[in-house]
Amino acid sequence: MASSVIQAQKAKVVAEISEAIKDAGSIVVVDYRGLTVAQDTELRRALREAGVNYKVYKNTFITSAIKGTEFEGIGAYLEGPTAIAISKEDATAPARVIAKFAKNAEKLEVKGGIVEGTVYDAAGIAKISAIPSREELISKLLGSLQSPITNFARVINQLAEKGGASAVEAPKAEAPAEEAPAEAPAEEA
Repeated sequence: MASSVIQAQKAKVVAEISEAIKDAGSIVVVDYRGLTVAQDTELRRALREAGVNYKVYKNTFITSAIKGTEFEGIGAYLEGPTAIAISKEDATAPARVIAKFAKNAEKLEVKGGIVEGTVYDAAGIAKISAIPSREELISKLLGSLQSPITNFARVINQLAEKGGASAVEAPKAEAPAEEAPAEAPAEEA
């Protein structure tokens, strides 16, 4: 009877992991040994703010949950204590947040991960962490699009300011030219 309860608990955890990775854009696997409670709390908070699900699971549970999925490739990195960071919204968020955090927490070790169906080792995840977030990319794109428009508006404004002074002087210079054609037909007659 006790073994059936344990099996049910294991099945519940595997189902939880399976649900978490369903439709995920990325999974990053880390070794969290050596982190202080404060560091772990700070890491969890940073990941949560980025929309990333971060949890510690037994490797056997993770292995069961990823079996037959596109995330089966992370099985090679499931050795020792393991925590997984899962993102459904921004595929680069787990790598980016963990890499940033690891700069100040040397004990946090990235083992590897899968981003949009491709398996990466720790070095590959480090490269992916340099990719800006979707919001940053959109902001840069809008800035690039806005810059020429802003420059064009400045040039037009400067021309209008310079043209405004010459526009006042221009009618004085043109007035005699208008009178001359009026006299020409009189001479022909």
